Amino acid sequence: MGTMSQRVNGVIARAKGAPVEVATIIVPDPGPGEAVVKIQACGVCHTDLHYREGGINDDFPFLLGHEAAGIVESVGAGVTDVAPGDFVVLNWRAVCGDCRACRKGKPWYCFNTHNAAQKMTLEDGTELSPALGIGAFVEKTLVHAGQCTKVDPRARPAAVGLLGCGVMAGIGAAINTGGVTRGDSVAVIGCGGVGDGAIVGAALAGATTIIAVDTDEQKLEWARKFGATHTVNARDKDVVAAVQELTGGHGADVVVEAVGRPETYKQAFYARDLAGTVVLVGVPTPEMTVELPLLDVFGRGGALKSSWYGDCLPTRDFPMLTELYLQGRIDLDAFVSEEIRLDQVEEAFAKMHKGGVLRSVVLF
Repeated sequence: MGTMSQRVNGVIARAKGAPVEVATIIVPDPGPGEAVVKIQACGVCHTDLHYREGGINDDFPFLLGHEAAGIVESVGAGVTDVAPGDFVVLNWRAVCGDCRACRKGKPWYCFNTHNAAQKMTLEDGTELSPALGIGAFVEKTLVHAGQCTKVDPRARPAAVGLLGCGVMAGIGAAINTGGVTRGDSVAVIGCGGVGDGAIVGAALAGATTIIAVDTDEQKLEWARKFGATHTVNARDKDVVAAVQELTGGHGADVVVEAVGRPETYKQAFYARDLAGTVVLVGVPTPEMTVELPLLDVFGRGGALKSSWYGDCLPTRDFPMLTELYLQGRIDLDAFVSEEIRLDQVEEAFAKMHKGGVLRSVVLF
């Protein structure tokens, strides 16, 4: 531990399924390649709930929170990309620059991403596992400096912090992985934060038909605000038939599956045009399997792709999307349903289940 560790308040999940609690966190001084960031805003993402439920792994206690923006407070030895005072968005895939993906010039696939080497702890010395290597429901967090991406400080922290996870995953699924371009037809299945991000991305890229699919009318209403030209309620309609009908009988050029279930994946597979692209950005659970006639896989052609974090390169994508936000060309503010305090994270999880919010954002 450095000479000067700091004590701050943060939200932890102590045991599987237990309500989260605010605890005192010890944040060490940054070591080589590390940075301490004063958090200004952090979104409440479904993945945080997943950690609390033991759905990721059993490395309790977890320091939750990972969709965040803040100000660099201090940096360790050898850090040159960011400096104290910089306004940054945190990311959970700091590229190494050295693995086989990075060497091939495809750093968004980096197979050896960095996190901080030191651990944050509870007061009794118990090591914390930070959610997605970040842990940002806390006044200050310790990360690898590569997890900090400088963006324009005029941007609202609550809005651009969401680029740290869900919104970026969605925008990237459409633009980076799906390659959506002008005049395309796009269908998005599942219109939460990630799905709405995909709708924003499709609209930004110039797609002319953007079909939002969900079972919740409220979510479909939100999807329209983000740029959906058509909506399909999967409770009332056959999704594949509805998408085909809205695309001249052909199916969509790109279908983004933002649920991560076998049933919705099959819908995505059959709802696309010949030689179209399916992008899976919804995260399945380990026991799920999908069965498709191999002749259909061959005969329909095109591409079945998975999108890791929207195949984003934070240094390229975060500043660009922040700029588009400041220019009024993408509405990141619309993702922020409510601003809450650190001690309201448990309530935010409950709201997530009921579906009344798109994103609750903790402000510091």
